[in-house]
Amino acid sequence: MSTRFDYYKACPEATETMLKLEEFVKSNGLDAKLYELIKLRSSQINGCSYCIDSHTRDLKKLGETDQRLYLLSVWREVPFYTEKECAVLALTEAVTLIADAGVPDEVYEQVRKEFDERQFMVLLMAINTINSWNRIGIATRLLPSRK
Repeated sequence: MSTRFDYYKACPEATETMLKLEEFVKSNGLDAKLYELIKLRSSQINGCSYCIDSHTRDLKKLGETDQRLYLLSVWREVPFYTEKECAVLALTEAVTLIADAGVPDEVYEQVRKEFDERQFMVLLMAINTINSWNRIGIATRLLPSRK
């Protein structure tokens, strides 16, 4: 299996637009580790191998433990994530899988206990951005490199 084409070379303006979304999220106070958890969980759900590899490495650089990385896909079953992280992970899953059930009221309320409306929008933009990256990566068959 190989990458289909270099998406940046094919359309740099599209990539630059995506990078602007990244900058918006980063410039609005979202904790870096929390943002990487969003990216990794969404990438797991979507099955983007490149993004799973990349965001696992980024979380390790931020000091994330192996145990929390290994258990992220079953975060509800373990007591290793904070209430804030659980709220964000629930929202990440609901938005990533939005066609299944929308964003249930209980997820919205869980997030609103931890974040105001502006922060909620920043979280939505973070989740939407990684979902877009996942779709680009999967459609172009972007693959992780061996390290």
